[in-house]
Amino acid sequence: MTLKLRLALFLCAGLAALPAPANASDPPEEAQRIVTVQSGDTLGGLLQEAGAVSEDAHAAIAALTPHFDPRSLSVGQEVGVRLDEEEGLLGLEIAPQPGQTITLRRDGAAWVVQEATAPRLRHLARIEARIEGGVFGTLTRAGLPGPLTHALIRALSHEVDFQRDLQPGDRIAVAFERLRDPNGDLLGHGQLHHAALTLGGEVMEVWRHAGPDGEVAWYRADGTPLAGGFLRTPLDGARLTSGFGMRRHPVLGYSRRHEGLDFAAPRGTPIFAAADGVIASARYERGYGRTVRMRHPNGVETVYAHMSRFTRGLKAGDRVRQGAVIGAVGSTGMSTGPHLHYEIRIAGRAQNPTQVALPNGTPLRGQSLAEFQQNRAELGRQLATLSATVTEVAMAFD
Repeated sequence: MTLKLRLALFLCAGLAALPAPANASDPPEEAQRIVTVQSGDTLGGLLQEAGAVSEDAHAAIAALTPHFDPRSLSVGQEVGVRLDEEEGLLGLEIAPQPGQTITLRRDGAAWVVQEATAPRLRHLARIEARIEGGVFGTLTRAGLPGPLTHALIRALSHEVDFQRDLQPGDRIAVAFERLRDPNGDLLGHGQLHHAALTLGGEVMEVWRHAGPDGEVAWYRADGTPLAGGFLRTPLDGARLTSGFGMRRHPVLGYSRRHEGLDFAAPRGTPIFAAADGVIASARYERGYGRTVRMRHPNGVETVYAHMSRFTRGLKAGDRVRQGAVIGAVGSTGMSTGPHLHYEIRIAGRAQNPTQVALPNGTPLRGQSLAEFQQNRAELGRQLATLSATVTEVAMAFD
């Protein structure tokens, strides 16, 4: 049911509740309107333009504010308004977000607020596309919301370097939730469930699953987690500009060993912690500029240099989870432009981030593995019912 139809029913219900006029030919005393928010509008202004007196508008807004901030009105939003020639403003209805409605009704000298939320029915949806112009653009054009796309790219970054591993003809398929009300109207999107990435003819599949500790993570078909490893690229949308090994230094002008990877990205691009760890230092380091060093188990250290800023409050000793934002791309220190210099060190020695073998997380075992395989099989059965023409089905499992 569309918002405009819901508002119309609200207005009609209010009209039906009033006594019938003495003369059927007389016009109704109540006015019902649906007003649309334009740029610069305020709720008080809209109510007064609809015919409410200032005192009624202020009283109604005061009653509504604990449930809805009138300042959060957005352009294009619709508000249902009911007025009476003698009694003034009788009520209003607004939908702050899909599936939620707030109704305000006058009851004598008081105002009564009612909130209603439509049931959110989960549907399993699947999209598949050939990768063109980057993974993010491919998935969002295919219908995957931006936040889910970012989350998936970050998860797959444990296994895939999206700047170098992709080839012409590679494909990606994603299974995720769409949330709908009983009438089929889209209310939003739920969780990701599965992704299949075809790289050079080889298929990599991962499934989202709640592990034995209740924490949700991504797993391969054998129950081995993606999380626990190190992100191969600790920022989104970056371009590798300098590899590991000997090179001519762009500032010093002579050849020396480059002990990390350089990723060019716009100034201010968020930088993520490559793995769980503890901040060893966050300070200015001569040629490296603003630099964060993180300690990880088994003598592993990661280094993030040339930052424009650190995350506010970040300091030595802080425990940081993988994927947390620790700073932003900049060009501090000896740098010719905005980029991230990223290093992995083991026992103090720099290693090539593209080749070094690093520890993975703990795989699922026993009952946890059995539950994962059962959920994976059920998801597979539901995905098998989808096709090029039927891309969504009501979910039958949790």
